[in-house]
Amino acid sequence: MGDTKTDDSKASENNVNQNTEDGSAATPKEIRAIVLTGFGGLKAVKVMKKPEPSAPAEGEVLIRVKACGLNFLDLMARQGAIDNPPKTPCVMGFECAGNIEAVGEGVTDFKVGDSVVALTEYKAWAELVCVPAKYVYSLPSGMEPKEAVSMLMNYVVAYCLVFDIGNLQKGQKVLLHSAGGSVGLAVASLCKTVPDVTLIGTASKHKHETIAEYFTHLFDHSQDYVQETKKLLPEGVDLVLDCVCGEDVNKGYSLLKPLGRYVLYGTSSIVSGETKSFFSFAKSWWQVIKLAQSSCLMRTRS
Repeated sequence: MGDTKTDDSKASENNVNQNTEDGSAATPKEIRAIVLTGFGGLKAVKVMKKPEPSAPAEGEVLIRVKACGLNFLDLMARQGAIDNPPKTPCVMGFECAGNIEAVGEGVTDFKVGDSVVALTEYKAWAELVCVPAKYVYSLPSGMEPKEAVSMLMNYVVAYCLVFDIGNLQKGQKVLLHSAGGSVGLAVASLCKTVPDVTLIGTASKHKHETIAEYFTHLFDHSQDYVQETKKLLPEGVDLVLDCVCGEDVNKGYSLLKPLGRYVLYGTSSIVSGETKSFFSFAKSWWQVIKLAQSSCLMRTRS
C-alpha cells in the first residue's frame, strides 16, 4: 500500500514537471521594438514587446539588428503624411544593419553570421526582423552597422534623383533644396562624380560653413535665392531637386532652362511641429504651380 502511494506521488510530481515544461514551451519569445501606436506626435511612439519572428520564409533572411536608420520618411510616416500610410500599431523603420541569424529556403547569397544592411517596408526598428533577401546587402569589410544605415537609403534615393530621374550630364547646372540634409549631401557627393557640374544649394545659414565644400554656391533658403541664381546663371539651371514643395515649386520652375527637369521628391513644408498641419498642407498645395500638358510642351520643360 505504501509503495502505491509513493508511485502515485512520483507520477503526480512528473505530471507537474511536465505541465511546467509544456507551459514554458508554449510561452512565445519576445523582442523589443519601437512601435507607432497612432499618427501624431512623439507620444504615439512607444517601446513595446512583440512576439519574436518565426523562422524566415522562403527567400527571406532573419537579421539580428545592431543599428537602425532614422530618416525624414520616418517623421512623415509618424504623422501619417505619406501616401498609403501603414495601419497602426506597427513597428517603425525602413533600414537596419546587423548579423544574419537564419536563412530561408532558396537563399544562396547569404549565410548565418554574415554582416548585412537591409531596406525594409517598416519593421526595421526591432531586435529581430525578417527581410526578403533581394533587399539585403553585404557590408564591405571594415564598415560598421552605424555607418551602413547612415548611408543606404540616403544614397539609394540620391542616386535615383541624380541619374535615373535627373539624367545629370557633364557641364550641367543643378539647384538643390535642403542641401544640408542627409539626402542633400548624398546628392552633392554624387554630383562630384560628373565633370564640370555647377551645384547650387539652399540651406539654413548656420549650416553653410559645414557643407560649403560640397557646393559651387550656397544660398540661405529664407533669402531671395531666385534672383541670386539668375545673376550667376542667366540662362537658368538644367535640373531642380526639390523636397520642400509649396512656393519653392514656382520659384524653381521659373529657373529651369528649356528641356530642364524639375524633380519634386518630398513635401517637408507641410510638416509643422510634432504633427501634420492641415493649414500647412493646404497652403503648400495652393502654392504649387498648376500645369497643363500643353503648357509643358510649349515651355519645353518637364
